[in-house]
Amino acid sequence: MLLSITINNYTLVDTLEIEFSGGTTAITGETGAGKSLILDALSMALGDRADSSTIRQGKDRAQITASFDLSAIPEAKQWLDNQDFTADDECILRRIYTTEGRSRGYINGQPCTMQQLQQLGNLLVDLHSQHEHQSLLRRNTHRKLLDEFTTSTELAEKVADNFHDWQRAVKTLHDLAERSDELNARRELLQFQVEELQEFNLEASYLQQLELEQQSLANAEQIIQDSQKLLAISDQGEAFNLRDGFNQALSILSQLKHKPEALEEAQQLLQSGLIQVDEAVRCIEQHIDRFEANPQRLQHIEDELGLIFQLARKHRVDTHQLGEKLQELVLELKQLTAGDQNLEALQQQVDEFAAKYQTAASELSLIRQQGAVKMSQGINQQLQQLSMQGAELLIQLTPLDENNFKPYGLEDIELMISTNPGQAHKPLAKVASGGELSRVSLAIQVVAAANSSIPTLVFDEVDVGIGGSTADVVGKLLKQLGDRGQVISVTHQPQVAAHAHQHYVVSKITANSSAESTIVNLNKTQRIEELARMLGGAKVTDQTLSHASELFDLARL
Repeated sequence: MLLSITINNYTLVDTLEIEFSGGTTAITGETGAGKSLILDALSMALGDRADSSTIRQGKDRAQITASFDLSAIPEAKQWLDNQDFTADDECILRRIYTTEGRSRGYINGQPCTMQQLQQLGNLLVDLHSQHEHQSLLRRNTHRKLLDEFTTSTELAEKVADNFHDWQRAVKTLHDLAERSDELNARRELLQFQVEELQEFNLEASYLQQLELEQQSLANAEQIIQDSQKLLAISDQGEAFNLRDGFNQALSILSQLKHKPEALEEAQQLLQSGLIQVDEAVRCIEQHIDRFEANPQRLQHIEDELGLIFQLARKHRVDTHQLGEKLQELVLELKQLTAGDQNLEALQQQVDEFAAKYQTAASELSLIRQQGAVKMSQGINQQLQQLSMQGAELLIQLTPLDENNFKPYGLEDIELMISTNPGQAHKPLAKVASGGELSRVSLAIQVVAAANSSIPTLVFDEVDVGIGGSTADVVGKLLKQLGDRGQVISVTHQPQVAAHAHQHYVVSKITANSSAESTIVNLNKTQRIEELARMLGGAKVTDQTLSHASELFDLARL
């Protein structure tokens, strides 16, 4: 419940505070001052777009604070907990904005975004404005009203989510089917490329070994000649060879008596060297025995390497990366080969999403059908009280074709009205006049408000175009709503103001080339005087005072 609003440096106000005590509060004043001061300021505190032109002249910023009692609003306290804000029984919203266009919001002293102010505000205040009259001419408003009346807004959102999931899956399936020829061609190409690469051993170690063998065979004659030279130097040279040289050196050292330690070490090293020479000779002999020029093998290797290099150029990779390329192509081929299975899986997914949508939408349709009867009955009762005897409103649900389901459900929803008995029901836009549309709007808002879980209801001049006995009925209706919660009504109708539990008047004072707005909570005498002003205009006579007093007393009965 709204407890108070404090306004600083807003339009014609330095500082202004208004406190609310529950029930129905009427706000009156000349030229809509009450609306601009209270409701616009409240909307600003609840996250509406800041208008720097509303900052009082000569000031650099405006501040609006609204205090709420959350003791009976568990949804709001839960929201605060979920958002990590302090969640006591009292909640204070504060909005500050500057002439430079900067804007800041606070919840219980903690900084917040404008979106968070709006989300919390939707749980605290339900505002009904005269602009809703024109929105009644749009079908999406009719659907929204019915879903709010039946408290099925969350289910409607679920239906929309299921519909979008379904349609995305349908599009994916359609796109994949459209590309089937292209994918088949790609699959055939991949199959050929994979088989082509699989004919070769593409391991890096094998390719390296193949390149080394090619180099060896390509230089076979030179290698054999050099090997023979090595063997001659090591063992077979007639004039000199390493083996004979080592043996001669060892013979000299072995015959030498009293060898110094250095020569003993030299003898050991020469003996070791002779052993190494013998080993080298055996390796060279084995190589010569086994190695031979093999033109056929060389041609085979060069052919194989040529094909491998050709494949590398074809796939634009290094030869040692061909193995990785093969694995990449195998994976893509596997995915494409599973394309038919993907189509089947996607079709199954489409069917599942469609079933989810149908289930949720059917549940929503049943709720709407039941709610439409109850809501139209409540609206028609209010229309009779609002001097529209014989008028009848019905909420028409028109099933959609199976191939034309929408995100909002299985049916179109439209408010239809007959303003006179015996006449066919027609859309509001084709039947209701401006005054009738105002009364229909008010009847709908009263019925919707009676089923609202939001404790504070704000009516912004919804009684425009209504007067006399009808205005008196409006006042009674708003008073009844105030008995169940909190109602704030900006009105220019004395019959409406007379029924309020409390009455504020907003006025503008001009002095010394400056202007300032004030708001005053009226006592009984002041209320009667304000009602007289509203009845008779600028000049209040004894007769208008008497009429106002009677109007006030009758409203107390």
